[in-house]
Amino acid sequence: MKKLLLMVFIASSIACFGNQKKPYVRLKKHHTKTKQVKSIDVKSTDHIPIIAFVGVPQYQATLERYQEMRAAGITDSYCPFSDAAAMEKALDMAQKAGLRLFVSCPELYTSPQATAKRFMNHPALAGYYINDEPGSKVFLEIALLVKKIRAIDDKHVCYVNLLPNYAVNSQLGAASYQDYVSTFIKEVPVQQLSFDNYPIMGNSTKAMRGGWYQNLEIISQSAKSVDKPFWAFALSVAFSPYPVATLASLRLQVYSDLAYGAQGIQYFTYWTLSDKTMNFNNAPMTADGKKTDTYGKIQQISKEINNLSGIFLGAQMVSVAHTGNSIPVGTKPLTQLPKPITLFKTKGVGAVVSVMKKNGTSYLVVVNRDFTAPMGLIIKCANGVSKVSKDGSSVKQSSSIKPVIVGPGDVAIYEWPSSLD
Repeated sequence: MKKLLLMVFIASSIACFGNQKKPYVRLKKHHTKTKQVKSIDVKSTDHIPIIAFVGVPQYQATLERYQEMRAAGITDSYCPFSDAAAMEKALDMAQKAGLRLFVSCPELYTSPQATAKRFMNHPALAGYYINDEPGSKVFLEIALLVKKIRAIDDKHVCYVNLLPNYAVNSQLGAASYQDYVSTFIKEVPVQQLSFDNYPIMGNSTKAMRGGWYQNLEIISQSAKSVDKPFWAFALSVAFSPYPVATLASLRLQVYSDLAYGAQGIQYFTYWTLSDKTMNFNNAPMTADGKKTDTYGKIQQISKEINNLSGIFLGAQMVSVAHTGNSIPVGTKPLTQLPKPITLFKTKGVGAVVSVMKKNGTSYLVVVNRDFTAPMGLIIKCANGVSKVSKDGSSVKQSSSIKPVIVGPGDVAIYEWPSSLD
């Protein structure tokens, strides 16, 4: 669906480019190079990438707009551009704002190697946008493009975003969703996986998609099996049947993604798409460039992600399970606790419970699956366990039983030396 929506968005954006009647005409001098500066290697970053899927559009691309997006906590952005010249101009502005952009222009498809050479050394390059929600029938075609780009630039990611598990088999081009993901991994040599799934379809937990966590299970395990990171989404724009994002609904999506091991968080969308049929509304920025209440919400969430990047970035997910009377389809019930957690009970809808390890430290990540109400948590910790705050600091816990309130969709994180396991 996003692919069709973006085509509409591109068309409406092009209409604002003044007298550019043929914005997709190939540049005659597409081999022009930027200054030779040190490239940003995504593998060496020290934060979880926070990506705007549909960031500032070309007709609004100014330094001020990019600074505004960066102030919201966005680190990387995708939005299509009419040609490589416009793309380069945007990259130059993004660099000044401390942002990175994914290259998306016609030349990337018509002259992929020359375009990669042109942009590979730009310090604001996040990677190369290849495709969104492809069916398996075009995997080999996508793979050929990825190989051409990676032959020139193997430091920056080639971005392909996969369909969700609620896509029908005719969209997937596969007998099952697992087959779809497995075929993609086998045929397309991208550096990371990405998928979208928008689970919150109303204002109650009963309106959530039943297969969302199953989708996370499949992507997380598939990525782990080939030692690749994965990126996931949070829906930040409203359209039927999806409601206006709340702080709690955003937290639920983001912290569930991170609990499953996501190494990148994406917002769909930052800029509101112009489409009368779909009635997009209340993205962080309106179609005419005004901030909505959602802007402040993603700014808050992005700050939290950045503060907790030291935990989640590069962490090994040891296990993930769920509590509650009715656990989500395709998931496992919590049956075993890490040794330093001697008592653990949740009330209400239940929680995602993830155990992670990083650099000699173990973590218990507990996400309240209810985005409408707080969750009661009863926990008892052994000596040496600390509770991590949203600012990244930690407080040592006593060994007594302690009741904790986890806000709607929110997270509670505990840490201890892995030697205690």
